[in-house]
Amino acid sequence: MEKVLGVDIGGTKIRLGIIDNAGNILFEKTVPTQVPLYSYLENLVQRVLGDFPEVTAIGIGTHGFVEPEAGRIIYATDILPGWTGTEVKEQLQKATGRRVEVENDANCAALAEVKFGAAKGIDRVVCLTLGTGLGGGIVWDGKLLSGGTHGGAAEIGHMVLYPKGVHCVCGRKGCLEQYISGTALRRRIEEAGLTIEPEELFKEALFSDSAKRVVDSFIEDLAVAVSSLQAIFDMEMLVIGGGVSESAELWWKQFEQHLEPILLNPLAVKTAKFENDAGILGAALLVLD
Repeated sequence: MEKVLGVDIGGTKIRLGIIDNAGNILFEKTVPTQVPLYSYLENLVQRVLGDFPEVTAIGIGTHGFVEPEAGRIIYATDILPGWTGTEVKEQLQKATGRRVEVENDANCAALAEVKFGAAKGIDRVVCLTLGTGLGGGIVWDGKLLSGGTHGGAAEIGHMVLYPKGVHCVCGRKGCLEQYISGTALRRRIEEAGLTIEPEELFKEALFSDSAKRVVDSFIEDLAVAVSSLQAIFDMEMLVIGGGVSESAELWWKQFEQHLEPILLNPLAVKTAKFENDAGILGAALLVLD
């Protein structure tokens, strides 16, 4: 049974997991993200390999624009300071003697859902990860839509929803990420004068008109985004994951009611099967044969 290491790098935490080729998580560890990131990552990986020397390869899923063939970070926002330009694959292969592959974290989540999760057996799938930011992953005829000229393929979070809208970390205005993500919900909550955390918003909306208006705006924008993606891809299924989706039971029915009238055709929309595990499972799939 082959064993590989999957690593999921986010702005606040890094998860590492030993995965076998049946998708079983044999070991997992979560640590806070620290900078400088590469040296910290290498140290973490070497410590895990010391405990699991049988690991044959390493898959890395990370925030940012990635050139997957070279395994280089083309661009990362200030969420991961100093990460832009890092030659992750080259350096980590040299340090560990193992094969290393690197991908965008949302792409990894999409791989996990198609191989083992909510979209298992479906050929054409778009995945959205509603976490701190908004990630996107597209699997088409079983293959990941990845890379691109500037490493930005499937960066759905940076499609513009409101051309004169809120400034985005990418330098433009009105990107989807500024309206349908955890960061977006925090901003909307503050603008509404509420003193609650995003995790509390959907429950608060059951009793508070102000919170309900925030939720309504979020749901409407999410529905428009999904409808627009259908017009581009005409996918068989759309999967929604990430931390915001963990409260989906409180807003999913309302979301479906907004979405159905603006779809071009019927569309299967599901919540992700894997929440916290999607990143490490998808990263592992980069190197599982």
